[in-house]
Amino acid sequence: MLRVEHLRVRAGDFSLRDVSFTVEDGAYFVLLGASGAGKTVLLEALAGLAPVREGRILLHGADITRARIRHRGFGLVYQDRALFPHLTVRRNIAYGLHARRMPRALVRDRVEELARETGTRELLRRYPATLSGGEAQRVALARALATQPQCLLLDEPLSALDAHARGEMRALLRAIHRGGRTILHVTHDYEEALSLATQVGVIEDGTIRQTGPPGEVFRHPRSEFVARFVGIRNIIEGRLETPAEDRAGEALFVSNGLSFHTLTDAPPGPGLLLVRSEDVTLSLTRPESSARNCFPGTIREIVPARLGVEVYVDAGVEIAALVTPGSVERIGLREGLAVWVSFKAGAARFIGE
Repeated sequence: MLRVEHLRVRAGDFSLRDVSFTVEDGAYFVLLGASGAGKTVLLEALAGLAPVREGRILLHGADITRARIRHRGFGLVYQDRALFPHLTVRRNIAYGLHARRMPRALVRDRVEELARETGTRELLRRYPATLSGGEAQRVALARALATQPQCLLLDEPLSALDAHARGEMRALLRAIHRGGRTILHVTHDYEEALSLATQVGVIEDGTIRQTGPPGEVFRHPRSEFVARFVGIRNIIEGRLETPAEDRAGEALFVSNGLSFHTLTDAPPGPGLLLVRSEDVTLSLTRPESSARNCFPGTIREIVPARLGVEVYVDAGVEIAALVTPGSVERIGLREGLAVWVSFKAGAARFIGE
C-alpha cells in the first residue's frame, strides 16, 4: 500500500500543500487535475526527483520519504517517454537491469518477456527516433516495468497519442493492472479515468479535493471544482429552503424564482444544485412522469458532444440536457424551439457553502 501523509513540496513558484491519499495494493489510482495543478510535481516527489519539505511517503509501511531513487520501488513513465535516443529499444528496456548489474542472460530473458507483454518484440533493434508515439510509449512502459517496481507511476501516458493508439494503450494498461500491478496514473481526462480507475482523486492548485471510487466521485462531487472537472454541466447557484411539506426527505432549492426539488438532509442555506446533463429529459409537451422538476423553456444552443448532443435550454436558469443525435432529429430540436425540461428530485444534488 502507498500512503502519502500531509506532503508539502516546493517547485519554483508552485507548491503542493498538505497532500494526503492512499493507494491500496493492486489498485489503479487515477489522479485528475488541470494543467498546472501539481500532478507531475507529485509524481516526481514520490519518485525522489523533487525534494519533500514536509510530510511522509510510506510504501508497505516503510518510510521512503528520504530514500534514494533506486530504492523506492517506483517505475516512472513521463508524458514525453524520455527514451534514450542513442540506445536501441532493447538497450532502453534493459537500462535499469544493467544498472543493477543483473547477469546478461537474465537481462536478455527479462527484456524478451517484457517485449512480449508490451507488444514491442518487433521494435527491439530500432531507435526511438523511428518509433510512433504509441510504440515509444510502449517501450517507455516496458523500461519502467523492467525492474519490477512495486508501484508504476504514469504521467499523462495517453495524452500525446492518437485515438487508435490510445485505445491500444488503455488495453495494455488494463492487462498490466489485471496482472496485479499497483498503478498511479495522472491525467486531465476524466473519461480516461472512468475507463481505467478503481480509485480516483481530484487535485486543484496543489491540494487534493476529493478521493474515492470513480462512481462516487463522479456522481457525488463534494465541491464546485470537482463537479465542473468531472463534466457536470448544470451547476445552479441558489439557496436551500425548508423541506418540501408533501415529501419526506425532499427540500426546495430556489434560484432565480424557480423552485427545484432535491433529496437532501442538509440544513437551509446558500449553495449549489448539481444535475448531470444525462439525467435531464427534453419533451415538446409537459411530460406525464414522476419527475418532480419540470420547467418550460426555450432552446438556446445545440452543441455536439463526445457522448451525444448537449442541448442548452433557457428555463429561467440555463439547463443542459445530453441527448442522442437521433433524438435531435426525431423530436425536431432546434434553437429557439419551446420545450419542457424535467429531472427527478433524486438527480439533483445539493452542496452547501
